[in-house]
Parts: sequence; structure tokens; C-alpha cells
Amino acid sequence: MLFTSLDFFLFLLVTLLLFAAAPARTRWLLLLVASCVFYGYTRPTNLLYLGGLFFAAWLAASALQRSDEPGRRRLLLAAGLTGVLGSLVVFKFFDFFAGEIERGLNHWLAAEAHVALPRLGLAAPAGYSFIAFAAASFLIDTYRRKIVPNASAFGVATYLAWFPKILAGPIERATTFLPRMAGALRPTPEQIVLGSQLIVWGLFKKVVIADNLAPVVDHAFGIVAFASPIELALAVYFFAFQIYCDFSGYTDIAIGVSLLFGVELMENFRRPYLSQSTAEFWGERWHISLGHWFRDYLYIPLGGSRAGTTRLYVNLMIVFLVSGLWHAGLGYGVGWSFLVWGALNGAYQCAGVATRPLWTRLGTRWPSVASAWWWRLLRILVTFHLIAVTWIFFRAKSIGDAWTVMRKIGAHAGEFPALLGSYPFTVGDYLGAALIALLLVVELVDERRSIFQRLAAAPVAIRWGMVYAALGALAILGHWQVREFIYMQF
Repeated sequence: MLFTSLDFFLFLLVTLLLFAAAPARTRWLLLLVASCVFYGYTRPTNLLYLGGLFFAAWLAASALQRSDEPGRRRLLLAAGLTGVLGSLVVFKFFDFFAGEIERGLNHWLAAEAHVALPRLGLAAPAGYSFIAFAAASFLIDTYRRKIVPNASAFGVATYLAWFPKILAGPIERATTFLPRMAGALRPTPEQIVLGSQLIVWGLFKKVVIADNLAPVVDHAFGIVAFASPIELALAVYFFAFQIYCDFSGYTDIAIGVSLLFGVELMENFRRPYLSQSTAEFWGERWHISLGHWFRDYLYIPLGGSRAGTTRLYVNLMIVFLVSGLWHAGLGYGVGWSFLVWGALNGAYQCAGVATRPLWTRLGTRWPSVASAWWWRLLRILVTFHLIAVTWIFFRAKSIGDAWTVMRKIGAHAGEFPALLGSYPFTVGDYLGAALIALLLVVELVDERRSIFQRLAAAPVAIRWGMVYAALGALAILGHWQVREFIYMQF
């Protein structure tokens, strides 16, 4: 059930009406039922996978809460994580690696024999990676005794199945979600207003911006061998904003819908393309819930920065390589290019750590330059382009295609001023550029003070004018129920 479909809005309306009529203390049970209906709506077998993850996590967590013997608790945690994350690995990679091993063996054996390895032919349900990571964090926090003892099984099930976040996050923590569900759910008027605004803004980012950029991106990346350098460069820029508006649009809707029920979810995006370093991009602004997950459950347990510089670099690379594997299997398929994407981002972090003392000394020596607007702008532009390079490997069908894109753009970069003058820009190109410019203006305004706080303080005529303008844009420019959210395909 897409957030951009009529089915979803009818489902949401019915759920809200039932929620308002239900006793406050039992509303969480209604939300669990609604979440199951939502997840199993188009594919009832999704509920089998969800139920399997729940029972694996719940049984292991219950045993952990009853045990005090350290060795037994470590064994229980390992068994639970193997069930939860092992299923994710099988879904994502079994058939891919079987094909790669089969290809390698047949190449090595040449004509002597033909090896045919079995395939499972299994496809993980939408959002499985997000649910698996939520279940894993629940298990680890239970092992660390951060979860309230004797947590309700229905509460944990609601945590895993909560319909606004189940398909693409945020990866909320059970330590914050379960206490909210334990109390009476009563949304405040402020939550209802903010939630409604976030839903409209999220829809605008998805169906107006992201889905208008998508055709240009799809066409260029579908013919990289024949596309012109300008067409490829335009597609790279457009994809950077397509994936941002698509994913953050989903998050805004998810947070907004949750607020209508009085449930607060964590912030997942914070104007990432205004980052002044790749460390800021990944640590503070892009997919925040995933970054925090890797920090708390992988990077710090590996030793973080406490085990020396060499180990720090190794830990950073491990985190980003695992992140690349996690992203593999997206709508662009499972391929080695995701590992390159992860390795590039890991290399950026290592380079940032290595050069940090140098930048600190330069900032101390020339403080006026370090605080100058033009220096901040330069850092933002450099960071954006470093990230945009990694998005090429994320979007391309293969490493070869990604290299072709980079080679074509790099070889003709000096000719771009002349090439731009003769390039046949389309209406879609101009519309996409205008929408990106509008987004950047809003983000710059929002960076200083929340756009929603500004709206709340604005005169009534301006507030309603903005609402009507957004609804008009959704009606005229929106591509409704045409494309799934990119991250739903995990």
C-alpha cells in the first residue's frame, strides 16, 4: 500500500476514526491490528515473514531477560541475531552469491564441466531490512538490559510492525518506542497540525520533486554508453536530489502520520546537502537512524576510535562496507557496485580523520577564513560533489556503467560551457532544475529556523496560501501512484 495511493488515504482515514473512538488505554491494540492490515494488504504472506522475525526476536529476548549467566546470555544473543540477521542475508545474497560462484567455477573449469548451483528464488518482503535491524536493536538492547523488563509481547509486535515506519524507517529504537506505547495515546493539537504539514511536505518531495526528476535519471542511466556527457551529468545531479526527496519524503510522511496518533518518531534527515564535510553528512544529516544504528551496534562494539588510529580506519571501512551490503538488493539490483559505494564513503571518512589536525591548525591560524561565508559555501559544494560521485555507483547498473559515466563526464568537463549552449534541454529538464532550486531555497530558510515554526508565526492568509499552493502543486505536477518509494524495495 503506497503512501501516495488512494487506498492508503482511505485506510488512514478509517484508522484515525477508529482510533478516536477507541478507549485511550487500548488504542495501541488497534494500531497493531491496523499495522498488520497495512503490511499484509497487497501480499498476505508478508505477515508470515513479519511473524517469523517477531517470534525469533521475542523468544530470544524473553530468554535473555530470564537469564543472568553471562555465557548463556551471549549464546542467546548470538542465536537471536543469527535468526534475525541471518534471514536477511539469505534473502538478499543467497541467489546472488550462488550465481557469482557458479560463474567463477564454470569459467575456471572451462568446457570440462558445467556447474549449476541451486537457487532459492526467495524475495524478501518490502521493508525487510528495516524490520530486521529494528528487531536486532531490540535484542541487543535487551541483552544490555536497556529494555524495560517484562515488556509486552503486543507492544514489541507493534514496535516491529508500526505501519508508518515499517517499509522504510526511521529505524526507531525500542527503548524510546515501547515507553510511548505503554501510555495513553492522545495526540495534541500541535502534533496534529505538524503531522499534517509533514505529510503534505513529504508528498510534495516525493510525487512532485522526486518523481519529476526520475524520468531524466532513468533514461540517462539506461543508456550510459550512448548518452552525452551533459545528459549524464544532469542525471547525476538529478539523482542526488531524486533519492533525497524520495527517501526523506517517505520519512516526513511516516513521522507526520505517526504524530496524528500521538506517536513521535526520530528525525531521519536534516538538510543533508548543506553538510560541510562527509562526516557531517553521514553522522548528523543523512539517514540519521541508520547512522546511529551502525554507530551503536557495530562501530562502538568494534572498538570505535579507542583502539588506535589504524583500528579506527579499519572500523570505519567495516561500517561503510557493511552499509554497502545492506543497501545492495535495492531496486537497482544486487551488485558489487554497492560495495564500491560503501568503500568510497568509508575512504572519505578515513581521509577526513587523517586531515582533521591539518584543518584545525589552518582554522586556528586563519580564523577569519574559517568563518567566512564563501569558505562554508565552498565546503558545502565540495562535500556535495564527493557524495554525488558515490551516488553514481549507487544508481548505475554495474561498476562498468558507473565507470563509463565518470569517464565521460571527466573527459569532457572542460568542454561543458560550450556543450551547454548546444544541448537540447527539455521541459522536464527545466522543471527538474526549478524544483531543485525551490527545494534548496526552502532548505536554506529551514536551516536557520524551522519552516513549520515560521508558518505557525505567519499571518493566517500566508499560512493558508502556502497550503493551497502546495495542494495545487500536488494536483498539477504530482505523479501519483506511479513509482514506489526507492527504499521500500529493501
